[in-house]
Amino acid sequence: MFDALSSSLRASLRRLTGSGRISAADLDAGLADIRASLLGADVAAPVAARLLEQIRERAQRSEIVGGLGAGERMLGILHDVLTEVLGGSGRELDLRERPATILLFGLQGAGKTTTAAKLALRLMKEGRRPMLVAADPRRPAAAEQLGILAAGIKVPMHREPVGTPVSEIGTRAIAAARRLGLDVVIIDSAGRTALDDELLEELRELRRVTKPRERLLVVDAAVGQTALAIAQGFSGAAEPTGLILSKLDGDARGGAAISIAGGAGIPVVYVGTGERSEALERFHPDRIANRILGMGDLATLAERVREAEIGPGADPSAEARTKAAEARALRGGMTFDDLLSQLRQMSSLGPIGQVVKMIPGMGGMAEQAEAAVASGELKRTEAMILSMTPETDPSQGREAGKAGEKRSKAPVAEGGDAPEPLSG
Repeated sequence: MFDALSSSLRASLRRLTGSGRISAADLDAGLADIRASLLGADVAAPVAARLLEQIRERAQRSEIVGGLGAGERMLGILHDVLTEVLGGSGRELDLRERPATILLFGLQGAGKTTTAAKLALRLMKEGRRPMLVAADPRRPAAAEQLGILAAGIKVPMHREPVGTPVSEIGTRAIAAARRLGLDVVIIDSAGRTALDDELLEELRELRRVTKPRERLLVVDAAVGQTALAIAQGFSGAAEPTGLILSKLDGDARGGAAISIAGGAGIPVVYVGTGERSEALERFHPDRIANRILGMGDLATLAERVREAEIGPGADPSAEARTKAAEARALRGGMTFDDLLSQLRQMSSLGPIGQVVKMIPGMGGMAEQAEAAVASGELKRTEAMILSMTPETDPSQGREAGKAGEKRSKAPVAEGGDAPEPLSG
């Protein structure tokens, strides 16, 4: 995500940090580079212009021209401006009511139904009891899709017959949630290929009867500059309280987030980062600014590792095994089974390129990591380890590698040396 913007902004900053001092001409050239980076990432032109004004004003206030350490200070300014434009400190959903209602809306094809299921799963992991509601009165296929997704994550779903007015769908859904003791109602509203009066009137009706505190606009990240126009089109009828940017993993530019947050003032709350049901991340503006500028995002990486260790379906003993493996690695005794476990854990954290970018200073290696995965390097390594014969325990005269025990007690060689031979 944000690949194009990230690489071009880092290139601009490298040019500015090439010398200890920068001139007024250097600053103008650097700002021109940053403007080109923003527009190339599909940031709406008015938003890009506003960003540049803020950057220039802060650079002048900081007396960067002619001063020492100009490049590092420019990096700090750019980080602060990006963080503020993307929403500052971020925000949490307002779910105080019981049941709390969340209305999702957006154009057809934005990934709204899939996002509804992802949001339900995320809230369920946080201890909530959500219900999904199919609120498209004309398209039975939309309700069918939501029903399949709801069954997959084991979340109850409410639907009404085709042709039921949305006001009745909303009223009956809230009543059903109260009856079942559920505390969050996520309404998947109808979508259209383009905004029209009928769609906007349906949203007004849903708002009137369900009174949602959270009204979240779902936008496909690939729409780029058009995102601002979409947000403005929905503003009158729905008054969005937040934005969910879907399919961000499939768009390297990421301009939609900056365009909507900076142009319409709608904060980004979540981003979709893949097809898996778990691939919905909380949006932290400061962390995203770090990623864009190549400063890493260890906080999000730590959260992903934690979720992989203790999330639903996770192995209860995984955390203990991880700590034991870390202790062995510190003593120089990392085994091939430890290496295999770490490779599998890394794969469970999401696309390898995304994971690498979260490590400070490693953003430039994301493409090489993705290429290694695409060429099957990790799979080949895993196959090599699995094909090894378990080590024989000399004291007991039997194999020590049965039924999940260690495949080999021999440490993984460091520095490119060959590992100790495995006995068969």
